[in-house]
Amino acid sequence: MSLLMSATPILLFCVGFFYIFRLGGFYLLHPLRCVRLLFTGKRSDGISPFRALTVALAGTLGVGNIVGVASALYLGGPGAVLWMLIAALVAMVLKYAEITLALRHRRTLPDGSSTGGAPYYMEDCLKQRGFPRAGRCLAVLFAVLCLVNAVTMGSLLQINAVSGAMEEGFSVPPLVTGVGIALLATVTVLGGARRISALTEKLVPFMTVAFLVVTLAVLYLRRERIPGALAMIGRDALNPVGVGGGLVGFLTARGVRFGVMRGLVSNEAGCGTAPMAHASADTDLPARQGLFGLVEVFVDTVLLCTLTALCILVSDSGPAAFGEDVTRTAQAAFSSVLGGWAGGFFALSIFLFGVATVICWAHYGMTCVDYLLPHGRGRGGGKGCYILLLTASLIVGAVATPSLAWGLADVAISLMTLLNLMVLMALHREVAEETELLEIRNKMGKICISCQQKHPERSQP
Repeated sequence: MSLLMSATPILLFCVGFFYIFRLGGFYLLHPLRCVRLLFTGKRSDGISPFRALTVALAGTLGVGNIVGVASALYLGGPGAVLWMLIAALVAMVLKYAEITLALRHRRTLPDGSSTGGAPYYMEDCLKQRGFPRAGRCLAVLFAVLCLVNAVTMGSLLQINAVSGAMEEGFSVPPLVTGVGIALLATVTVLGGARRISALTEKLVPFMTVAFLVVTLAVLYLRRERIPGALAMIGRDALNPVGVGGGLVGFLTARGVRFGVMRGLVSNEAGCGTAPMAHASADTDLPARQGLFGLVEVFVDTVLLCTLTALCILVSDSGPAAFGEDVTRTAQAAFSSVLGGWAGGFFALSIFLFGVATVICWAHYGMTCVDYLLPHGRGRGGGKGCYILLLTASLIVGAVATPSLAWGLADVAISLMTLLNLMVLMALHREVAEETELLEIRNKMGKICISCQQKHPERSQP
């Protein structure tokens, strides 16, 4: 596991920097242009840009924003926060690339809807190069890993944090929490994608804003400690340079490894899962939908994770108050500043974030089952087995140890990320073509608008 965690940050940074230079760093140099492009284009189903964004964030925001940050601070020190932030800025472009590829290689189902994701563009990647069987094998391997990830990071990790928070905040036994969420997830997932989006769209926006308000309240009340916390993060983040010696030692240092891995667990950039949620989007250009990936990583890691880390560092309890029990550590950081009521709010926040993420990851797992058994007779049985496995993982995860949950999640997400990054490198020309097409359409749109303003009679039917 240590080797996997060391290799993942190295490849993540390498492929991320390659794409930044390959695409001219457009999202870093022209952020306002990217935001403007989000609100242009036609969507025939009438989904507004804001609604599309909230649905996309539903699968990204989860307990990784809260408990994952506390875990990074405990395992990697304060400097892990800076590397979590740097990894997010680099990984943004990877999420953009994988979402763009997912829409370019998606499939149309008999009912007219669309499906897609990493398994589909992985299969097409090698098929286009004359290796169809190898492409199918690679895609199947990724789909199987994603199923494993759905019952580890997507359920085991989430329910572990949720059950701990509910026990601490409301004295609810972990087993009760596990059984309750297992039943809720099963009923929702069996209702299909429409029911899933309806639930997550209502849960995530409200709790995101509420949690943001509470974190800002903590930072305001302990504002005199913020400069010291920032200085601590900077000093600790630079220590691996002198200790490790050289680039490899630097990237495999403890703070970097855990900062990058916890950020990856939170924002999922580069691991190939988010494209499954975006593949069904009704948009005119694949690259336009890819821009939502940039926003997801920014809101998830750059904004929420950074603010959560600062809250823990400036709190009265500190980042190591309860050792490996990082859920209680994060909860104590808020209640030590805001009082006892914050503990209950914290538990409720983790509960709602966790439920939304569990359901979205269950959808990812179902997408992989559909890919593995597209028209086979065992498709119904395969879905039934997956539901049983998901339910069992939620119940077991509620009473599992935190170290076990994080360890399984790190292995699963590392393997998926390594496979996905290799394919992203092979398909970089396609991403560049879609990015160029988006820029051309943007320029053409400006010309058309200008022409209509100068000659309004030409726009008449």
